Amino acid sequence: MVEGSMTQGAGQGPAMRTDTLRDFRVPEVEYAPEAHAPFTAQGPAPSAAAAPAPFVNPYATDPYPGDGHRAEAQPAGAGGQLPDADPDGYTPTQRDLPVIGRPEGGPGDTVQVQYVPEDRGGPGPLWVVGDVHGYLDELVAELRAQGLLDAEGNWSAGNARLWFLGDFTDRGPDGIGVIDLVMRLSAEAAAAGGYCKALMGNHELLLIGAKRFGDTPVQSGAGTATFQAAWLLNGGQRTDMERLEDVHLQWMSRLDAAALEDGHLLLHSDTTAYLDYGDSIEDVNDTIHELLNRNDADICWDLFRKFTKRFAFRDDESGPVAVRELLDVYGGERVVHGHSPIPYLLGEVGSEDGDDSSGPTVEGPHVYADGLAIAMDGGVTMAGKLLVRQLPLRD
Repeated sequence: MVEGSMTQGAGQGPAMRTDTLRDFRVPEVEYAPEAHAPFTAQGPAPSAAAAPAPFVNPYATDPYPGDGHRAEAQPAGAGGQLPDADPDGYTPTQRDLPVIGRPEGGPGDTVQVQYVPEDRGGPGPLWVVGDVHGYLDELVAELRAQGLLDAEGNWSAGNARLWFLGDFTDRGPDGIGVIDLVMRLSAEAAAAGGYCKALMGNHELLLIGAKRFGDTPVQSGAGTATFQAAWLLNGGQRTDMERLEDVHLQWMSRLDAAALEDGHLLLHSDTTAYLDYGDSIEDVNDTIHELLNRNDADICWDLFRKFTKRFAFRDDESGPVAVRELLDVYGGERVVHGHSPIPYLLGEVGSEDGDDSSGPTVEGPHVYADGLAIAMDGGVTMAGKLLVRQLPLRD
């Protein structure tokens, strides 16, 4: 089994964009987390002209591991948030409503009521979104540019299928806003005959751990560590923690780790660590859910650390072998992943001291490992690009 050992991290500085370090920092100091007053995050809602009726989805949450970065938490930006959801009742979608019409030649006022199933012509187009890391404005702009959202920020893609590859929070200004948007789009897409789904990233595991276990010591390869300190070192935003609610935690803890769509094996991390958790996608997802439900700090830390691994597919010789190992077990013709920023995969990042002056250049997804792997993390945290692309990729 081939595995990369380098990890990347970025913190949040005074500006919107941040420098990035390669090495994941595991703290060996005790940390006393600050007490935060509860805050209720308001999610956006559909406009009056949008269909089908407003619906509030009951789930959401956060974290990021493995990419070392010391950062002071910055206030969450308000930009990109959409209006609050209408609290009124739920209106059935068109396919739930009876069709009423007069029978030809029938009595004058007699009507017939029949249910007409909606023919959607099979599954809609498949889209994937790379790591967002709290950059809500950039996410909304890119989803609109691809025609998946309308001008008001509502789902406009009909029966399209949209997958987020994980890492919704940390480093950027509004991780909770990103989660709220994804939860809302999940409901709107389902009502339109499509779906919006998400995978669990290492930052989700990190945020879950920081919230559940705080400064409880855990055993790390580098000594004693805590989730709270690791979360802060990897770009954790205090404003996200203040706004984090139980529904966010529940939503994150229920995310799958892997999925197979149209011959694409969707994963968050470019690692073979998934093979440690089962011989099928279903087994992997069930095992990870069961481990998280144990509410054990050391078990959660082990999950987090394994899914911070990266670069398993990057080497010219061993990379394709690692990808084929995953495809042979789980199926599919290509792996599509986030986690490792494309500039890192291309060697376009400067020194570990963060003194790179040129900055990354990302035009789109990176296809590598003999064409078997597609990287989707455009490096939005390092002035790169937030990628939203339709699969299969078109030349």
